[in-house]
Amino acid sequence: MGTNDLRGKRILVTQADTFMGPKLCEVFAEMGAEVISDNQLLTDPALPARIIKAAGTIDVLVINLAVPAPFTKLEKVEDNEWQSVFSAVVDPMPRLVSAVLPQMIERQSGKILIMGSASALRGMKRASTYSAARGAQLAYVQAAGVEMAPHGIQINAIAQNFVDNPTYFPEETKANPAFQDRLKREVPLGRLVSMHEDAQFAAYLCSDAADCFVGQVFPVSGGWAV
Repeated sequence: MGTNDLRGKRILVTQADTFMGPKLCEVFAEMGAEVISDNQLLTDPALPARIIKAAGTIDVLVINLAVPAPFTKLEKVEDNEWQSVFSAVVDPMPRLVSAVLPQMIERQSGKILIMGSASALRGMKRASTYSAARGAQLAYVQAAGVEMAPHGIQINAIAQNFVDNPTYFPEETKANPAFQDRLKREVPLGRLVSMHEDAQFAAYLCSDAADCFVGQVFPVSGGWAV
């Protein structure tokens, strides 16, 4: 099986109707995968285990979780903001992983890919809650990755920013001249990374060609975070 060849793989994508979900499902299917998409917000603690059980055999779990990023001044952040973001973006992750690992450990193979954020890699004003939640995802990936590597299971993450997607870069944002100026000033690439480019890289990380990566965090941000 070559690079980005996903034939014969069953891939579960969470929150498949938001963030990177639609494009991931499209590209994975083009690469020959059988895609199982789930569109539920996973704040119910019981949902992850039920979704994994209903999916059956899962060769690759793609944890795609997203919520609108709060834009709150540091001193104004309240408990409910912190709790709501963590309950949507962080808490479902170990529940999904714990539910899928028994079958992967039994087969001594499998991949888990987290679609995360580069906001955890570079400081951003008024993003403390969101950055902390995304940072928790990446720390979890690094620890989980080294623990599962001896079982033939690769756990990695894409830490993205300035990737075109409707959740964080809607059309009205992209059309704003101030945003276009920011792209030119802050992003060495000078444009948004396309959804297809990001999904192609995700497909590679889900393929057998990426068996060598262990607990890796890959920035995809047009050079904004390196």
